Amino acid sequence: MERVHSLSMMSRSLLRHCLILISLFIAAATANTSTTTADQDGLLALKAHITHDPTNFLAKNWNTRTLVCNWTGVTCDVHSHRVTILNISRLNLTGTIPSQLGNLSSLQSLDLSFNQLSGSIPSAIFSTYTLKYVNFRENQLSGAFPSLIFNKSSLQLLDFAHNTLSDEIPANICSNLPFLEILSLSQNMFHGGIPSTLSNCTYLQKLSLPYNDFSGAIPKEIGNLNKLKRLYLGRNRLQGEIPQEFGNLAELEQMSLSENKLQGEIPHEIGNLRNLELLVLSHNRLVGVIPTKVFNVSTLKVFEVSNNSLSGSLSSIAGVRLPNLEVLRMRSNNFCGTIPHFIFNASKLSLLELGDNSFSGFIPDTFGNLRNLNKVTLYNNYLTSSTSDLNFLSSLSNCKTLTYIDLSDNPLDGILPGTSVGNLSHSLEYFYMPNCNVSGGIPEEISNLTNLIIIYLGGNKLNGSIPITLSKLQKLQGLSLADNKLEGSIPNNICRLTELYELDLGSNKFSRSIPACFSNLASLRTLSLGSNELTSIPLTFWNLKDILYLNFSSNFLTGPLPLEIENLKVLVGIDFSVNNFSGVIPTTIGSLKGLQYLFVGYNRLQGSIPYSIGDLISLKSLNLSNNNLSGTIPVSLEKLSYLEDLNLSFNKLAGEIPRGGSFGNFSAESFEGNELLCGSPNLRVPPCKTSTHHTSWKNALLLGTVLPLSTIFMIVVILLILRYRKRVKPPPNDANMPPVATWRRFSYLELCRATDRFSENNLIGRGGFGSVYKARIQDGMEVAVKVFHLHCSGAFKSFDVECNVMKNIRHRNLIKIISSCSNDDFKALVLEYMPHGSLEKCLYSSNCILDIFQRLSIMVDVASALEYLHFNYSAPIIHCDLKPSNVLLDDNMVAHLSDFGIAKLLIGEDQSMTQTQTLATIGYMAPEYGREGRVSTNGDVYSFGIMLIEAFTRKKPTDEMFSGEMTLKRWINDLLSVSVMEVVDANLLTREDRHFAAKQQCVSFVFNLAMECTIESPERRINAKEIVTELSKIRDSLFRNEID
Repeated sequence: MERVHSLSMMSRSLLRHCLILISLFIAAATANTSTTTADQDGLLALKAHITHDPTNFLAKNWNTRTLVCNWTGVTCDVHSHRVTILNISRLNLTGTIPSQLGNLSSLQSLDLSFNQLSGSIPSAIFSTYTLKYVNFRENQLSGAFPSLIFNKSSLQLLDFAHNTLSDEIPANICSNLPFLEILSLSQNMFHGGIPSTLSNCTYLQKLSLPYNDFSGAIPKEIGNLNKLKRLYLGRNRLQGEIPQEFGNLAELEQMSLSENKLQGEIPHEIGNLRNLELLVLSHNRLVGVIPTKVFNVSTLKVFEVSNNSLSGSLSSIAGVRLPNLEVLRMRSNNFCGTIPHFIFNASKLSLLELGDNSFSGFIPDTFGNLRNLNKVTLYNNYLTSSTSDLNFLSSLSNCKTLTYIDLSDNPLDGILPGTSVGNLSHSLEYFYMPNCNVSGGIPEEISNLTNLIIIYLGGNKLNGSIPITLSKLQKLQGLSLADNKLEGSIPNNICRLTELYELDLGSNKFSRSIPACFSNLASLRTLSLGSNELTSIPLTFWNLKDILYLNFSSNFLTGPLPLEIENLKVLVGIDFSVNNFSGVIPTTIGSLKGLQYLFVGYNRLQGSIPYSIGDLISLKSLNLSNNNLSGTIPVSLEKLSYLEDLNLSFNKLAGEIPRGGSFGNFSAESFEGNELLCGSPNLRVPPCKTSTHHTSWKNALLLGTVLPLSTIFMIVVILLILRYRKRVKPPPNDANMPPVATWRRFSYLELCRATDRFSENNLIGRGGFGSVYKARIQDGMEVAVKVFHLHCSGAFKSFDVECNVMKNIRHRNLIKIISSCSNDDFKALVLEYMPHGSLEKCLYSSNCILDIFQRLSIMVDVASALEYLHFNYSAPIIHCDLKPSNVLLDDNMVAHLSDFGIAKLLIGEDQSMTQTQTLATIGYMAPEYGREGRVSTNGDVYSFGIMLIEAFTRKKPTDEMFSGEMTLKRWINDLLSVSVMEVVDANLLTREDRHFAAKQQCVSFVFNLAMECTIESPERRINAKEIVTELSKIRDSLFRNEID
């Protein structure tokens, strides 16, 4: 019985334990399920915050039908099934980061880098105590540091580089981040001083703070970070000296302090860094000599000290090997003496820059030791050759990967050797040797270098002719042989260089005609043939419609200036002076709206100065001196508001010198040698006399007889016209048709067929008052048809306004109306078809990336259209709705301004008017328009400024990042002083770009111009004329840098 009882007790106990275990298991399972659900909720919240997923990555991989741990980009712990790693980098995702990511309480690594995420970083993310690695690099995140970040003792990596984060680095950053190993904040908007307390992050291995706005001195305490391997502080506003304590960073491998305002000498303690591989100190204000110990750091691979004020001779340094050195940049300092021999022991050297110093002596013939050399620049020194055949070139032939040689402005005093030149690396792309006192002929063997892009040999003593073999250089874009002693005719073979962008053959002895085949050089933008013995220009030459600069001065050219000069629509500069041109100046020259320089002095030109020269609205300098020009100085020249230099001297001009415009700035020298001119005494001409003679009998006869007869005749003609008009009814469908369209009429049915019944497939745009369709008329003509939505309030008025405005204006940068169709229930305009669509479409399309020249040219076109509307019509026309969707691009990417549906005409002396209904587009309208309804030309300028910013940032003013006080204009204004790179469209400019500095400066000028357009006070904004001039200057400056 006892035994039975005992067994019963044991069974009950066992059952109780089993129940307890089962309960615990269920509880654990329930807890695990709830935490897994929390992970899923956090990830689904992230998915919901993504507004654009170009590859549908999240849609295809993240859904509730599969377990979270099976989602792509997600890694879980094998035991707890909790999310430990989230990596969705490089997916080009757009959206924001939700705070619910903080639900991933077991997360150890979070990588959202290389996307387009915006907004602030939620503090809740850093509530996860397990988090070790956070990488948000290359996004568009803004705001300050998340407050909770400094309570995460587990963090080891923090990478926020390439965002728009701001604020100062908190002084206590390392107090709660004791294990931080990597801190990368480069290319943001951080400011203030670098905190000395960073030395408390004792495990720090990488500190990267470049491309911010840090100021003050570099804390010497950073020298206590004995585990630090990489230190990047470049492109800030740091001052003071380089701390000598940096010599204590025994583990340091890379240090970059470039582009600051650092002063003093390079500390010799830097030579203690036995693991140093990269040392970049360029673009500072360093002085003194480079410590010898630095050259004994055998691990050094990159050493850059360019653009400082360092000095001394390096040739005395001995015993240096530098076996690992690959890059040595020392240009633009004050170094002297001979080129140091230790350079030629650096067998791995690929880039050597010693230009713009005071090196002297022979160029060593030991360059052949540098078998990996890719680029060498020795320009602007006092270097010579030890032999007349420039034997160092023979040595360079051993450098088989060489792509760039610049020996400019050295007194080499030798002959260009054919064999040595022909044996240079066939990879060579750039060969600069101007102003080197080199003589002899141009070697035919240069044609062996088939990858050459640039050859500059100007300012030497080269003789003979241009070798015909030069035509083999099919990649050549720039050829300068100016200021030599070359002779003969210009060979036709040059015309085979179809990529040629710049050709400078000036100041030689070339004779005969300019080759007719030059018209084949479609890429040519600059042609300089001045100071030769050329005799004629072929008619085909004027087909070079994209040429920018022409210099034919000081030749023997004869005949009249051709009417076809009007074909060169984008010309910026012409110099035809000191020739034998005769005849009259063609009136067609007035169509060259972008022309800034016109020099035709010292010829035999006759006739009067064309009134159309007053249409050269960009003109800065005009020289018509020493010709046989007669007649008066046209008053139209008073319109040339940018004219700075004028020379009309030594002609046969007569009458009064104009007083308006820029004429008040010119001196007597501009008009001397014209005996019949009169005007102001300060111009050393007699005062103009007012005629007091009585009318002659001939004039009396004219007034008494001929004038009455003429009047009677005109009255008869007018009466006949009026009578004819009453008998002929105008066609009903074209009541609003502008004169340009009278050759072609369209009915509703014809437009209906041409658009396939206004099919959505042909829809190319939709606006507030209408839709635009692509249409193909029966004769094959492609047009655009703008159909007005008559059910919309204001559509009738919009149609009438657009017709009234467009029928009276003509400009190459305004959209042309071909015809119109109008009846009671249908109104449409037939417009030119623009195959490239709108500027908005091109800016934001992944299939179309506009380069910097295209964007500049487009904005110059729009500004030219605006200038015409504001100044060149009888009354100023205000567009009122300037924005990228209203700028259309034709086959040649020429911009045409469209959509005049809400345009306004300022009549009389009014400079503004009040509009009671706001119709312009939010983000682009001027503040006085939105606030007061005030419409003026200044409002158009404001809209242009916003559009100019958008064109170069690829950000709309309505972007979600702009809210509250932050606007597109303010964003630019705040960041422009920091760095252009912070705001410019990433597709437009990278630091790897050729001519990066010139392009960066160009973009900076563009943004500054945009700021002038968008000044709050309308009266202080610049006008459209000034915009055209300034943008043209920027474009031309960039062009010159591109070809230098």
